[in-house]
Amino acid sequence: MIFARNSTARSWIDDVQNSDFPIQNLPYGAFRTPGAAARIGVALGDNVIDLAALHRAGLFDGTPIADNNVFDRKQLNDFMACGHEAWRAVRRRLVALLSPDTVPSADGSTIVTPDKRLREQASLRERAIHARAEVEMLMPCWVGAYVDFYSSKEHATNVGSMFRPDNPLLPNWVHVPIGYHGRASSVVVSGKPIRRPCGQTKADDAEAPTFGPSRLLDIELEMGFFTGPGNEMGTPIPIGECSQRIFGMVLVNDWSARDIQKWEYQPLGPFLAKSFGTTVSPWVVPLDALQPFRVPQPRQDPAPLPYLHVSENWGLDIALEIALKSANMSAPVTIARTNFRHMYWTIVQQLAHAASNGTNLEPGDLYASGTVSGPTPDSYGSLLELCWRGTKPITLPTGETRSFLADGDSVTLRGSCQAETFRIGFGECNGTIQPANNS
Repeated sequence: MIFARNSTARSWIDDVQNSDFPIQNLPYGAFRTPGAAARIGVALGDNVIDLAALHRAGLFDGTPIADNNVFDRKQLNDFMACGHEAWRAVRRRLVALLSPDTVPSADGSTIVTPDKRLREQASLRERAIHARAEVEMLMPCWVGAYVDFYSSKEHATNVGSMFRPDNPLLPNWVHVPIGYHGRASSVVVSGKPIRRPCGQTKADDAEAPTFGPSRLLDIELEMGFFTGPGNEMGTPIPIGECSQRIFGMVLVNDWSARDIQKWEYQPLGPFLAKSFGTTVSPWVVPLDALQPFRVPQPRQDPAPLPYLHVSENWGLDIALEIALKSANMSAPVTIARTNFRHMYWTIVQQLAHAASNGTNLEPGDLYASGTVSGPTPDSYGSLLELCWRGTKPITLPTGETRSFLADGDSVTLRGSCQAETFRIGFGECNGTIQPANNS
């Protein structure tokens, strides 16, 4: 780990320290400039650094990717496949290229010495540094598999109490990270509109179901992580190796049609209520950038089985918020704030469990956390909870009320880790609801 939580390191590129993307972050994303092919970059302040251009200029010579320009790709999968040592080597090289001063590691054992080649080559800077406002962000990677967990004890208890008041938390929940395999092809990047889904629903007092647009469209505030190198089919991944298999994290909005879900989820669980769209933020924050923000996870009782036992702190202090903007509003309003540190099951436990039966993981697989809900009503991560199943509607500044989403509503998720001198941000995860296509 290069940076500590008290790091004062700065880049020679101006005005980045108050951004989501200081030198302590350096998240990866896929982008495109007008008239050019997609490639891989990192965000630094209001800029995107073109890593494919840096590689062509020889700036990654001496690293494990020197002979393979994995950044001259449409998506991050090839770089994800390179593994932990390659990711760290690239990160160290980027810090050297972007820092004007020597940068000590968090424990003081090593030092990153500045590499002045990018700073001193005007023609390379012109080719490699782009304004973020002028680039198009794309899906960061090809998602071959998508898993959605259910790892917030507060969320699981809240939802359970609505439908099973006498038994809100099922007995297996504290023993096993519950999840399901979702629809990878409908995972989209922030900014892509979401079409209101149609489906089969049944009112409580109706004799038979009907088919039509969902009336109870919801959001789920989540985090997600992408995996790097996979495992051979039939070979589990020990929990001690899981952190080195996690490339980085993104914000996730797992849009949910609650009325469709209610009718279809028994006995096999989520299906069409979830598969119509999942939105992720475009910048993937490396796990190394989040290391200074590791905190104790909630106490787990009973103790997990040995394959899920963690001896280190793997809670993550990531402040999260949901903002909602109706079609009649000029600006969004924040409707909830919470923190990822509340999650009962950690990311390493989620990954260890996902691979415990020998399923083979691949670079770019997405594992979402499940709704992140905190202990207070203003920290719930879904409208289902915030409006308590429609009984406590939210009043917007325009006087409109919401229990679930209306057409034209735009939802923006944000997340960040705050230190004294810098902020590790995730940017935005945004989507706007379009009317159903029920023609």
